[in-house]
Amino acid sequence: MTADEITEKTKSFLGKFIKVEEIQADEDLFAAGLLNSLFAMQLVLFVEKEFNCKVENDDLDLKNFNSINAIVGLITRKIATA
Repeated sequence: MTADEITEKTKSFLGKFIKVEEIQADEDLFAAGLLNSLFAMQLVLFVEKEFNCKVENDDLDLKNFNSINAIVGLITRKIATA
């Protein structure tokens, strides 16, 4: 799976919960108030289910989930080491 495909799936998922015109790939979703810490677990579950990868305790760092680019980077790393 390419980074572009991961990006599109992630944007599609987030688009169900974030009501903005366009989510920028490098925008800090938490700092912008688009996501909150309660939603972070839903995001982790999405990553694990959609991309069939295990998010480990070491991965549970906000910097891995604060933007679309960060999420795509995490998934790409997890897929590469699977």
